[in-house]
Amino acid sequence: MEISHIEHIGIAVKNIDESIKYYEEVLGLKCYAIEEVKDQKVKTAFFMVGQTKIELLESTEPDGPIGKFIEKKGEGIHHIAFATNNLANTLTEVESKGVQLIDKQPRKGAEGLNIAFLHPKFTGGVLTELCEKV
Repeated sequence: MEISHIEHIGIAVKNIDESIKYYEEVLGLKCYAIEEVKDQKVKTAFFMVGQTKIELLESTEPDGPIGKFIEKKGEGIHHIAFATNNLANTLTEVESKGVQLIDKQPRKGAEGLNIAFLHPKFTGGVLTELCEKV
């Protein structure tokens, strides 16, 4: 397995437009992309900070994963995503080491990446996403 870098840090927010204002007006960052991922019931906004992205996540449906997360835990850090060059092999290797996979196969995520999540009960309580540029 080869993890090349932190791809992004995902932050759950109630209102993406208000959150974008904070990142742009207070921190001086520039939102470079907004995208809806319909099958994940989420709207995303991205910012670059050096080599790493910040991904804001707003639920488009109350029963979506982000809506449920915010209802249970409130706004805040949702996940950390690591980049790998062969996601399918990485998933096989991680699973062979006893880590439970949320996604057994890569699926499409924002920005055209293939993604898969690891269960936080097996990752020190941190929801972990693995990403591969296609």
